Amino acid sequence: MKDTYPLLEKTDFPAIKRAPLETLQVNLGYLCNQQCLHCHVDASPRRKEIMSHETITNVLTFLQLKNIKTLDLTGGAPEMNPHFSTLVKAARKLDIHVIDRCNLTVLLEPGYEKTADFLAENAVEIVASLPCYLQENVDAQRGKGVFDGSIKGLQLLNSLGYGSDEKLQLNLVYNPQGINLPPSQAELEPAYKKELKQRFGIIFNNLYTITNMPIKRFGSSLISNGLFEQYMQLLKSSYSKDNLSGVMCRTTLSVDWQGYVYDCDFNQMLQLTAGLSTEKTHLNDLLQSDLKGRDIAIMDHCYGCTAGQGSSCGGALA
Repeated sequence: MKDTYPLLEKTDFPAIKRAPLETLQVNLGYLCNQQCLHCHVDASPRRKEIMSHETITNVLTFLQLKNIKTLDLTGGAPEMNPHFSTLVKAARKLDIHVIDRCNLTVLLEPGYEKTADFLAENAVEIVASLPCYLQENVDAQRGKGVFDGSIKGLQLLNSLGYGSDEKLQLNLVYNPQGINLPPSQAELEPAYKKELKQRFGIIFNNLYTITNMPIKRFGSSLISNGLFEQYMQLLKSSYSKDNLSGVMCRTTLSVDWQGYVYDCDFNQMLQLTAGLSTEKTHLNDLLQSDLKGRDIAIMDHCYGCTAGQGSSCGGALA
């Protein structure tokens, strides 16, 4: 895989600082039942990195001490971590809102058949990847058969009340194909809702559009196809200063499977340590620290979050 780090290191992206911490985004491991082209984590069924029970205990301690309101679980497929249910139940007992970034097909995997019921029982918000409502586009990006599995996963969640019960939020994520920015989130969402309802009887709450980042698997493919510079030019020429105040790194702290912290999930994948530090910082080292006002580590990939209508784990910023 071709490394984009040297191409992103030199940057003129404006300096940004942290606001009060609201969300802890925790990567439970890189193991996944899928291997998607756009995946900035480079997750796959072959990955062995999994967060341990000890580190999950560290996460819970941090959540409680810092009075964090939202726990955002990602991967890989976070549900494939054997301690997933332990973490979710403990966080919910602390009255913390839990988000599960689910690829949908994992809900159908052998051994995970009860996962959807568990998520509903604990009122976990689901943010599910579905890059298109057309089979050919989804399978091209995420693998043959993924679309059918995703539809079955959504129908399963609907049967449990997701999308209709206000306590069971179901949100979908759109990623563009190729070297394109996402279209208008506000305009795309009604189209998604109409097509999925008419074709499959599926309902959901919100659609989030997320820009593909020029790192890891997607970044490598850009280099291999001679499109890296063109894509970076698109991101930079589409920069919007208005998006800067809303970027997720200002209020979110990213934690990797070993418990080390980063300013965002993308920086984690680049091993770009938090706050421009030269040394890795563990979650345990921040128990007595106030992050507000600290520098955020930046490189050229940060233009991906501020291009066009903006992009975050919660969708468009504008």
